[in-house]
Amino acid sequence: MGIAAAMGGWSARHRWAAVGGWLLFVIVAMVIGQAAGRTDVDENRAMPGEVKQAATIIDDSGLTDAAGEMVLIQATHGGSTSDPAFRTAVSDVVTAVRATGKVTAVTSPYDTGAISADHRSALVRFDMRGAADDAADQVQPVLDAVGSVQGQHKDLRIEEFGDASSAKAENDAFGSDFKTAEFSAVPVALAILLIAFGALVAALLPVLLAMTAFLGATGVVALVSHAVPMSDTANSVMLLVGLAVGVDYCLFYLRREREEREAGHDAGTALRIAAATSGRAVLISGITVIVAMAGMLFTGIGDFKAMGVATMIVVAIAMFGSVTVLPALLSLLGERVEKGRIPFLNRRARAQRGHGAADGGSRFWRTVLRPVLRNPKTATLIAGGALAAIAIPAFGMHTANLSMDQELGDGPAIVRTYQHISAAFPGGPDPAHVVVKADDITAPAVVRAIEAFRAEAVSSGASSGPVTVTVHSAQNVAQLAVPLAGGTDRGKAEADLTTLRDQVRPDTLGKVAGVQAPITGQTAGSMDFTHKITSSVPPVFAFVTVFAFLLMLLSFRSLTIALTSIALNLLSVGAAYGVLTMVFQHGWGAGLVGATGTGAVVAWLPLFLFVILFGLSMDYHVFVVSRIREARMRGLSTRSAIEHGITTTAGVVTSAAVIMVAVFAIFGTLSMQSMKQMGVGLAFAVLIDATVIRGVLLPAVMTLLGERNWYLPRWMNRLPDMTHDESALPKPPATAGHRLPVAPPQVPDRV
Repeated sequence: MGIAAAMGGWSARHRWAAVGGWLLFVIVAMVIGQAAGRTDVDENRAMPGEVKQAATIIDDSGLTDAAGEMVLIQATHGGSTSDPAFRTAVSDVVTAVRATGKVTAVTSPYDTGAISADHRSALVRFDMRGAADDAADQVQPVLDAVGSVQGQHKDLRIEEFGDASSAKAENDAFGSDFKTAEFSAVPVALAILLIAFGALVAALLPVLLAMTAFLGATGVVALVSHAVPMSDTANSVMLLVGLAVGVDYCLFYLRREREEREAGHDAGTALRIAAATSGRAVLISGITVIVAMAGMLFTGIGDFKAMGVATMIVVAIAMFGSVTVLPALLSLLGERVEKGRIPFLNRRARAQRGHGAADGGSRFWRTVLRPVLRNPKTATLIAGGALAAIAIPAFGMHTANLSMDQELGDGPAIVRTYQHISAAFPGGPDPAHVVVKADDITAPAVVRAIEAFRAEAVSSGASSGPVTVTVHSAQNVAQLAVPLAGGTDRGKAEADLTTLRDQVRPDTLGKVAGVQAPITGQTAGSMDFTHKITSSVPPVFAFVTVFAFLLMLLSFRSLTIALTSIALNLLSVGAAYGVLTMVFQHGWGAGLVGATGTGAVVAWLPLFLFVILFGLSMDYHVFVVSRIREARMRGLSTRSAIEHGITTTAGVVTSAAVIMVAVFAIFGTLSMQSMKQMGVGLAFAVLIDATVIRGVLLPAVMTLLGERNWYLPRWMNRLPDMTHDESALPKPPATAGHRLPVAPPQVPDRV
């Protein structure tokens, strides 16, 4: 007896213990997690490269990394910075922001020289009090004060921008988007399950399992966060993945149990068969998803580690719940799982299931499969060629961290302020920051090097100036703010940053022994992050594909099945990459999803999509191939087994895919471009995977391969055998109408 069958059998016999144990685990995990609290990622220390080095110097020196803000005062009707009214406005801004008690180090542009070349714009600069991480929550009174001054000087443009105000705008947009997605996902999933099952109790089971798994995982994640810091993003991704796999696993199990009962088995036998078949598929799928998510740990980036660990935890809990508490609940409910029938939907669902039980599958998919199985080579060429053509643009994919105006669009006021400041002061909103650490920051050699850096930064063309310096003598640290000449042009700004790092710094600060001078900032962070994430792709791809290959090889004892599984999943991912490149990089059809052609795919998305899609697509693949193998072992020819496996799993795969596509599509409707890209990429990939890949390519390729599907080299016979004997499963009563032969034929290289 397999592990899944043993776990399901025990749970069915000890129903109350299994259900009570599950609820106790969820409650205890939540209580302990709440008491322990969650430790979040330090964004700067979690970033790779010089950003982390600079943050370490600041932290080790005991300095507070303050959030810098600036207020633009701009003449809009031909005035200049020397006009009395303009000077009065500057004075009013300085007075107003100081009066909030939230700011420090307020400077006037007439003292710092922060006046534009055309003498129409000036910047009042200041820092928020307290830690930079808390500044976004404290900046609203300052924004209100600046707005009040704007009301007093309507002939001028007076707007605020900075680390705190931009973080607040992004947090508001990000939080609002995720709340919309989170609150919409569960009702959408429940509605689709109601259509699929036609009964309220049956529809509620997958959602309840997924949500309790998520709640339990939330508590466990809080505990784990003290070793691996977490983030809000990881929590939201955990909900997304937890809902997807929790619903999928429950669907696999519940549909198989109902199918066996409708085939004539008694409730106990139906549950045992579901445990031995769908339960095993759930375990294989879950382990594969966990392995895929573990690939995120290879990036070395804090947010990715958080997402990887969080999703691994929720998948493990959902997988365990599916093979323990779900059989217990089905045993407890019995026929009551059909309670809450919705008349029209129930008749439709029962009719669909009736086709599956009586004639071996879905009428729709049987119609689709007929030409595919008759002309497998043509089907492979057409479907495979189409997906390969869609994937071709991915070879020209350009990735980058999106700037604020790319991320949020032109709608929010903070974006327009950013654009106004960038036009008047190129590089001003996003300067590079140089953190200089020396044994004695006031030593003549260090002072001369800093001044030389300031001068060469401007003379080299990398900065438009002015380069400002703040010295912390007690800590032997100096901080330089260097406006990049490229401004909002990300490519030019990155070239300027490279000049500072590779030319200006070695010529100046690099010549003083013992001086550290990492260069950080928004542009630096984006460039370092993109480089790090790009360099992480080969090891992550290799880890996920190799372990998934080994797992499929051991689970099905077929070299052919393992290789085709990897190939089909990679083709699905490639097609998703192609769509992302066409829509978001080139702007083809971007208007259809309410997006703008940003010229790039957000840097973190390709790797994120790979691990998520590779894991989730294995759900379908394992479930479908398990049914094909089961039918083959019970006597059908390979071709008949393919038809039987595809058609009998079509209903559950379609239902699961529709749920995931609908949930992911919600993200495609959100305001932030990165969320749109994620939603569109995931939705398209799942749709293609559940239809073209599993419904056309998989059966066509397996039909072409014939008996070679079960090929295992003799030298691999020594590998561990993780299969089980499907021919030993109870046969359905003769009246059930199943057309499986009584005696299975010999299968080469027993699978």
